[in-house]
Amino acid sequence: MRDRGPGFDLTPDPGGYVWWYVDALSDDGRQGITLIAFVGSVFSPYYAWARRRRAADPREHCALNVALYGERGRRWAMTERGRAALHQSPERLQIGPSAVSFDGDCLRVEIDEIAAPIPRPVRGEVRIYPKAVTTRDFAIDPKGRHRWWPIAPSARVEVELRQPALRWSGTGYHDMNSGNEPLEQGFRRWDWSRAAVDDGTLILYDTSARDGRSEVLALRVDRRGEIEELPAPPRAPLPTTGIWRIPRGIRCEPQAQAQVTQTLEDTPFYARSLVRTGLLGRSVETFHESVELDRFASAWVQILLPFRMPRVPR
Repeated sequence: MRDRGPGFDLTPDPGGYVWWYVDALSDDGRQGITLIAFVGSVFSPYYAWARRRRAADPREHCALNVALYGERGRRWAMTERGRAALHQSPERLQIGPSAVSFDGDCLRVEIDEIAAPIPRPVRGEVRIYPKAVTTRDFAIDPKGRHRWWPIAPSARVEVELRQPALRWSGTGYHDMNSGNEPLEQGFRRWDWSRAAVDDGTLILYDTSARDGRSEVLALRVDRRGEIEELPAPPRAPLPTTGIWRIPRGIRCEPQAQAQVTQTLEDTPFYARSLVRTGLLGRSVETFHESVELDRFASAWVQILLPFRMPRVPR
């Protein structure tokens, strides 16, 4: 990564995708952020409609997703843009007025977006300083068509936004996913979570493939970026979300109890939550996501999505 960057010049196959993901929580636990830069926006209704007509170009469906959580600012932005708004190099990815770049030490996200459905600006900068960089990626489906690289499981993050006026520091995480087919073609659903602990990061990836097979990754990444695969504890159910009834679950040791401490996002096809669970004999709070791809592919969800995901030419 220090030699070439996170591969911002990658171009997915027609119908495929690549995304770069960041999440962070403030040191006081009162603010949070997620950032996802998409080339081939996997959750775009416009990309889904285009794939039904032809071998769609992923570069025509790009977006920077920004989600802010907390008492001093809660906004969500994801404006899709076409190929004319996309500029790629190994170290820099520009999507319209926003950009992600890496200088060898810092991953910098320059944000200039408009929230939806209430149009409010989200502008400023987020800086991610990896504590270690891993060198291994993983297939997360039985056919190996979808891959995941936990680039920087532990990072220091600084958030400086002008609109809304927010400034905080905290712990963060950075990874990358890619695939050469639509996400819903490979999966029915998944749960993913990561937890920052004193000696590194614990990550769980629990997927249900379209062919009915399930895969589980349970990893511990130490502060040097060394990855250890662990036996996965049993799956524990979590309450469905309150509005859209999204099923959730997480791995939890039998002597512990899994509990949702906060639901950050409750949408028709995914949920983002803070979940406390038991791993390696300790109680940990995890950043947790559940995705329902059958829901995403349903006609009624596709009709709803443009209200949260507008599309502009540039």
